[in-house]
Amino acid sequence: MSRQTRRTFLKQAAAGAVVLPFIPHTFAIAGTKGSGRILGANETIHVAVAGIHGRGGDHINQFGRMKNVQITYLVDPDRRWFADHAKGVARLAGNTPKCVQDIREVLEDKDLDVVSVATCNHWHSLITIWACQYGKDVYVEKPSSHNVFEGRKCVEAARKYGRIVQHGTQSRSDPKWQQMVAAVHSGKFGKLLVAKGYASKDGQGRWSIGFKPNREPPKDLDFNLWLGPAPMQPYHENLVPYNWHWFWDTGNGEIGNQGVHQMDIARWAIGDRLPRSVIAMGGRYVNELDYKDQAQTPNMQLAVMDFGGPLLVFEVRGLIGNKAKKREFPPQVTNEFYLEEGLIKDGKFFPKGKKKGVPLAEVKTRSKHGGGDVDAHFQNFIDCVRSRKQEDLNADILQGHLTAACCHLANISYRLGEQVPFGQKYEALGECPQVKESIKAIEANLDGALEMDLAKATYTLGPKLDFDPQAERFVDNDQANALLTRAYRDPFIVPEKV
Repeated sequence: MSRQTRRTFLKQAAAGAVVLPFIPHTFAIAGTKGSGRILGANETIHVAVAGIHGRGGDHINQFGRMKNVQITYLVDPDRRWFADHAKGVARLAGNTPKCVQDIREVLEDKDLDVVSVATCNHWHSLITIWACQYGKDVYVEKPSSHNVFEGRKCVEAARKYGRIVQHGTQSRSDPKWQQMVAAVHSGKFGKLLVAKGYASKDGQGRWSIGFKPNREPPKDLDFNLWLGPAPMQPYHENLVPYNWHWFWDTGNGEIGNQGVHQMDIARWAIGDRLPRSVIAMGGRYVNELDYKDQAQTPNMQLAVMDFGGPLLVFEVRGLIGNKAKKREFPPQVTNEFYLEEGLIKDGKFFPKGKKKGVPLAEVKTRSKHGGGDVDAHFQNFIDCVRSRKQEDLNADILQGHLTAACCHLANISYRLGEQVPFGQKYEALGECPQVKESIKAIEANLDGALEMDLAKATYTLGPKLDFDPQAERFVDNDQANALLTRAYRDPFIVPEKV
């Protein structure tokens, strides 16, 4: 693509009608920070935070408190958040960042080193790829992609342009989880049989969001820009600022929200690969009669993935049973590892048949910074931006892609599913005891939360889909393969060639 002038680029970007070009020699010019040279500890790293509401506030707090790191830009299609967050940066760091709506307006700044992505899921990959093409390093929130195709393109872009790209699964920087995964990998307790993850938050149940009518977007929101790669559609208040999570065009459901963290830990224990098959069940339930609201993604979901040996079992319960009743299956956001010799959880090993656990041996961990896993994760990223050592990242983009892909594969099976009466066809999910326990938990929580008569209700049972981990394609299933990517809206196109 021919180089365009900065003036032309900014003019087109402001009009929302430019496909961002890659300029190969932009970050190869000697002396620019984007050239990939090692930065000294006293040199300032300039950061643009993209997506500043919600999780973006945490990015601002992290980078704003770091020595020799400056938040230069705040980027968000919604101007309503600018004033408060700019003041927050000023309080933390003493400088006032420039606030812009369009990420494309900041990428040609040769002094910008880092783009930190905390936007809606459907923007994560495109901003990551654009930033890599312009010689910027990237911290990208989970999930790194909105679909499997995008995630692979992020990995390709990071490798092609030699960028440092950290994925926002901060448990990778938590010594507790590093210790447990190291214990699984040690072989001391036998082979891993099942890695199980739970994403069920108490007090944050995924209840009905109701229905919001279509209306004109707020005057300070560039809704066309907010949609970006997603299809053009009417604005309604269940999209902005948070409930976009529960629509397929913009989010990935709870398994792609809180669940990404626990999915990452489960897959981390299994290894750096994708499954050979996937099957999912669940549903969206908001009341006993018709269990419908405006949202699309399930708030109860169970996924089973076969990794050619170990199984990954993932349980999402967005509706927790009534607190007035005894809750056989309480909320939990955690992971468990079932091995030949017993169970690893909560930092302990429980031998088979024993209720008392033994503390795991101390291991040498990758975390070098205190202050909790979140602080350590952001600091690990900045350290690698300075050193240029991609291998020192605790959550390199490849790990982010593989984990996000597992969430996407589970959703694809669910989306291709059929309605089945409760109690029927459970055998399709296999005979694994941890799977059966999850089915019981989902049933019990539906009874406790909604007092549903399960004899009159149905659930969605997805097909078991065979998957080729090397090709990252389903085997002989065009319908499933079509959901590995999406039709993109010009000019917000994730490219085949990065």
